[in-house]
Amino acid sequence: MKILGFILLGILGLIALFLIVAIFVPKKYAIEREITINKPRSQVFDYIKHVKNQNHFSEYVLMDPEMKKDYRGSDANVGFVFAWDGEKAGKGEQEIKNIKEGEKVDLELRFVKPMENTANAYFATESESPNATKVKWAMYGESKYPINLMTLIMSGNLETSMDKSLQRLKTILEK
Repeated sequence: MKILGFILLGILGLIALFLIVAIFVPKKYAIEREITINKPRSQVFDYIKHVKNQNHFSEYVLMDPEMKKDYRGSDANVGFVFAWDGEKAGKGEQEIKNIKEGEKVDLELRFVKPMENTANAYFATESESPNATKVKWAMYGESKYPINLMTLIMSGNLETSMDKSLQRLKTILEK
């Protein structure tokens, strides 16, 4: 019986430790990745402003081929919504909130499962030369306590997934 008590006390101690650490972890997060694609800016932007094209390069979409997808509105226009529901990818939707033609697409991400949260993201393009374009993909938001501890853990995975997605985007566009 004493062993069970020590195990229970140990588990409670770990939970308390995690809750204390979460107090010191920032609630706001920002992750930005970039890649240079050897194509003109207009061609790159015309591809990334279509949210449905994420079906071909996004690690998040490709990780769950059985996910149910729903589209509302006109792609590449403000108000277009891509909703998903999958076993691996969870459930949520993203909406085009703003487009600065040739430069930036602002998105709002609304996650439902595995946990509710809202984040913002964008794709931005910048000419490096007439035939080279820098693409930036960023996600930023805020996580409430104690979920902010998960952000600390997840940011490395998110960066890796964004890098793989951008590399896949580069491969597609440079063909």
